[in-house]
Amino acid sequence: MTRSVARRLEWVTVSSTTTASGIGPIPEATPLSLCAREPHVPADRLVAEMVPPPRFDSVRFATYIPDPNQPSQTEAVGVLEGFAGGLGGAHAVGAPKRKLFGFGKAAKKSPAGPRGVYLDGGYGVGKTHLLASLWHATPAEPSLKAFGTFVELTNLVGALGFQKTVQTLSGHRLLCIDEFELDDPGDTVLVSTLLGKLVDAGVALAATSNTLPGKLGEGRFAAADFLREIQGLSARFRPLRIDGEDYRHRGLPEAPAPFSDEQVTKTAYATDGASLDDFPHLLDHLARVHPSRYGALTDGVRAVCLTDVQPVPDQSTALRLVVLADRLYDREVPVLASGKPFDQLFSEEMLNGGYRKKYFRAISRLTALARDAKDIVHN
Repeated sequence: MTRSVARRLEWVTVSSTTTASGIGPIPEATPLSLCAREPHVPADRLVAEMVPPPRFDSVRFATYIPDPNQPSQTEAVGVLEGFAGGLGGAHAVGAPKRKLFGFGKAAKKSPAGPRGVYLDGGYGVGKTHLLASLWHATPAEPSLKAFGTFVELTNLVGALGFQKTVQTLSGHRLLCIDEFELDDPGDTVLVSTLLGKLVDAGVALAATSNTLPGKLGEGRFAAADFLREIQGLSARFRPLRIDGEDYRHRGLPEAPAPFSDEQVTKTAYATDGASLDDFPHLLDHLARVHPSRYGALTDGVRAVCLTDVQPVPDQSTALRLVVLADRLYDREVPVLASGKPFDQLFSEEMLNGGYRKKYFRAISRLTALARDAKDIVHN
């Protein structure tokens, strides 16, 4: 048992009838534990859940607020609205394709130009908002549109197999891929081949990333050895640059400082549907759960309470934490923590390495969720 676990249990035992401040009892309900969960996610659920997550379920182009100092944001809305309008009409495998940037002009052959748009920009400029808005604006039944992160797409291939994935997605009108990042050569070849087959079947593509399509993989593996595949991916997209600062922190106060173990524990016991875990134990548990199941790991969780937050020890652990942070953010689950602040999770070496944009995104999102958690704190 770690010292923080012992301290937490001791405090709960002492405080089961009165709080540390003597202001009354805390509820007897036992919090949930993410470490006690090992969810199984069937393949059909992975397919069914390829829709915008709860945080982006109600977003639309009209609800996107462009920064007046960043004209590229306003321009992006106009381009994407036109892109969505060009995706109307019948679609079937083998049917005549439409020119996506001719918007509605039928063609006997697939257009020679890109079959998709690629939203490139820093974290927090609203790329996912725009991608989800495109999904909602595309005139097709939800069953003919797919939305998922890059990780979820590769996990789908792992669950269904390559040919079954091609068959499942080929009947779609649009595939939206959020957080498009290539972390290893295998993914480069896999995704290049998959998207090529989907484009040939008439599927339009849209993606977001913090890296231009021609620069994917730089700093993470020997990208030059896979230049043909990377250039092939780039050719399938029209890059659309979106400039700006992180809207999650634009004009907002600084992130809240970490709370005490006692405050975090008391809040977990007083909040229906909250989970309570020691951060080091949670990191160990994430290594035993496939990242495709991190969404299911948080099913029914209304708040995540973490004690003893510490810097992550290695890059593999850090990348797993990034995925969990994304799933919590998608589901709007507030995160209350003690220990180190979230901007100290990753080492300087990590923040200067090939995955730095992932780590900055995770810090940004966890900070936003920490702000949300201020409303549930029990002192």
